[in-house]
Amino acid sequence: MIGILGGMGTQAGLDFCNKIALLNRGKSDQRYPKFLLYNKSDTPRRPENLKKYYNVLNELVKGCLLLQKNNCKFIVMPCNTAHYWLDDIQKKLKIPIISMPKEVYNFTKKNCKKKSKIGLLSTEATIKTKVYYRYFKKDFNLVSPNKILQKNNVNKAIKYVKMGKVKEAEIVLRNAVKYLIKKKCKKIILGCTELPVAIFAYKSFKKAKESRLFIDPNLLLAEVCMKRYKN
Repeated sequence: MIGILGGMGTQAGLDFCNKIALLNRGKSDQRYPKFLLYNKSDTPRRPENLKKYYNVLNELVKGCLLLQKNNCKFIVMPCNTAHYWLDDIQKKLKIPIISMPKEVYNFTKKNCKKKSKIGLLSTEATIKTKVYYRYFKKDFNLVSPNKILQKNNVNKAIKYVKMGKVKEAEIVLRNAVKYLIKKKCKKIILGCTELPVAIFAYKSFKKAKESRLFIDPNLLLAEVCMKRYKN
């Protein structure tokens, strides 16, 4: 069984579950994967609590232990910033956590030339904690929007998705995307799990999967989950 630690935010966790379902559509009910979603919405906000490291860590560990107790074979966290705590969470578990940033790096390495510019749209906390940089630093040049675009566009888009204002999120995010395109980024990582919701809400799932520009970490994680689940 797949263990999903959600609630960071809730929309992102549901988006991940929906992608698991879509990857298996056309099958009988009995052939869909078993998964357990723990929507742990009481987890302290990650961006505001980086300095209160153990407050967040303890809650993430509690959530993962519950999933482990319920016979999950492995765990995923559809939240990029939460991976700042991944190493310390893993020390408390007997089952593995699949790293979203690592899987995004593996995908990028297969599909982009070394030293390519790769755009990163994410929370300020994800940038600050370098959860992507730790994997990408040797092979790629990560590019993020400037401070004004981060504050007025990216942060707002994330907030809008959490509020359920998905169309507004898509609109406000456009200038940040245009900025990264002008910087000649070969790919753009939607490095906050709210952002694929904004980008692809009004496009088909097929377009999301075949997009040449955007990398959707939630979709990649869902695909890796299914491979792991079947083995």
